[in-house]
Amino acid sequence: MTPEPKQASVVILPRSFAKDFEKFCRANNGALTLLYRSEPSEWKLPTLSAGSDTKNDCLKYKKYEFGSCTDNLMSLEGFSEQLKDMVTFYLGCSISSNGAMKKVGIPVRNKESHCNVGIYKTAVPCATVGSFCCPLVVAMIPIPKDKLEPFLQDIYQTGDVQREPIHIGCPDLLGIEDLHKPDYGEPVMLQPADVPVFWASEVTGLEAVISCKSPLAFTSAPGCPVVIDQKDKRIQVSHSGEVPEVHCISQKPLHYSITSSSSVQKIRELESIIAIDPGNRGIKHLFNKDELLKASLSLSHAHSVLITTGFPTHFSHDPPEENDGPPGAIALAAILQALEKEVAIVVDERAMNLHKKIIEDSVNQGVLKTTIPLLSYQGGDTRSALMFLCKDGDPKSPRFDHLVAIERSGRAADGNYYNARKINIKHLVDPIDDLFLAAQKIPGISSTGVGDGGNELGMGKVKTAVKKHIKNGDVIACDVAADFAVIAGVSNWGGYALACALYLLNMSDIHGRYLQKAVGSAATSSGAPLAWAQALPSVMKEEKMLQILMKHKVRSGVTGEVGMVVDGLPFRGIHAEMIQQLIDVSTM
Repeated sequence: MTPEPKQASVVILPRSFAKDFEKFCRANNGALTLLYRSEPSEWKLPTLSAGSDTKNDCLKYKKYEFGSCTDNLMSLEGFSEQLKDMVTFYLGCSISSNGAMKKVGIPVRNKESHCNVGIYKTAVPCATVGSFCCPLVVAMIPIPKDKLEPFLQDIYQTGDVQREPIHIGCPDLLGIEDLHKPDYGEPVMLQPADVPVFWASEVTGLEAVISCKSPLAFTSAPGCPVVIDQKDKRIQVSHSGEVPEVHCISQKPLHYSITSSSSVQKIRELESIIAIDPGNRGIKHLFNKDELLKASLSLSHAHSVLITTGFPTHFSHDPPEENDGPPGAIALAAILQALEKEVAIVVDERAMNLHKKIIEDSVNQGVLKTTIPLLSYQGGDTRSALMFLCKDGDPKSPRFDHLVAIERSGRAADGNYYNARKINIKHLVDPIDDLFLAAQKIPGISSTGVGDGGNELGMGKVKTAVKKHIKNGDVIACDVAADFAVIAGVSNWGGYALACALYLLNMSDIHGRYLQKAVGSAATSSGAPLAWAQALPSVMKEEKMLQILMKHKVRSGVTGEVGMVVDGLPFRGIHAEMIQQLIDVSTM
């Protein structure tokens, strides 16, 4: 537990580049922790290390001219004249995890193999400052799956951001094509039970030097840090009190997320609240723990989300839609907008005008901040879904990261669509299910289904339980699965709960830093937490939504009543109480 000597990498730039490089380091502090900036001609730095000498401190230097490496040097003694007008930056080295690894019984494989850890350029852009524009560079260490959480908990206790990983799972999600071919260092082979864990690397500074194309620059070579006298006291730094939890949110591609245990506890409470069954349908048999948690974690990582809703229960009326679904979809869209994610809604072609008016009225009533793109999908040949979901139909370029269905009619095993009374409504339903089926084969697109009866899109994940425990389940059960099946007593509640869960996750410092990936500033925009809170569902907003639906003669799913009734239950009662409970848990 004795503090170890601190290691630093070195970047030396002309005075004219120094101001911007300092700003670049501060803008990307998670990767480039600035320990010291010298003055021009300041080669001796006793505050960092007794007997230090910038020209000889490194075991190996790299020389750059206009962005190209032109030499590897053992000393800079021959450049004294040029160094007079150059500034030296000392940057904190990326995490040394050896102590934490040994503590939880993890072998340090690169040390056992007497090699440097593998370091990779990613597709994650750093925040640009002036001529400094480069991707984030990361180091990878394999961690056995069963040791992952205790290892991370030990790391987070230090309270040092630079020790925290920026990604856990598939390297493709960072734009790394082959772990066997690092850009620097040597590859460390993954064992069958290993998970690749990535940290921001100070070698990002080297890439920044290349990008600025300075006439002359020097850096320490990767793997050749300077040891300075300052002690690394990070082990003694008190943590904010948040305890990390790591959760797998995707297997193909493998992807883990991190958030605080307090957020997890509250999201589980949200899941428990919405699981009551006012219609006595038997939905408790469909419930799987943590579906809400995993769905919201996956949504939090998404950049572009496609939402669908619409269940034409009342086939003899115009419109035939029920009012369970659209309010939950709009509530989820509102929080996604506040989190600065792209959002679109896809509905049946015949219902486009209805949903266009709903969205317009939602904006006018202040439920939505801005309008949302409205799309339709009517199927076609086998390539149609791929063309809809991906740019030019290329599975490597998906337009959406996540698909969400909230009270959307789902296709049964016989290819038809049924309401709860076993009436076939296929003639009113476009094959939006095809998008969810296609997404299952496209790496990088996840999906969530929200339902309250088992015949909704996405409920194919729990179809065995639907057939066994839900009335008419053997006929009406949706056959199309989503990655996550959020079960709620009323589907709108599932949409509200997803919105509240996203708020909770993004209010967690641990989760926020993990999303940030060590680049840019911590907040995506000024006043972000306030904007997120304002975007949460509320009793007043959802009452406005029902008034909008009533204006357009959208009916209660159970009673067919046009009014402030959802699934046969008055809004001022169980629905209003439910929303208030969700908000209380999220904001207490």
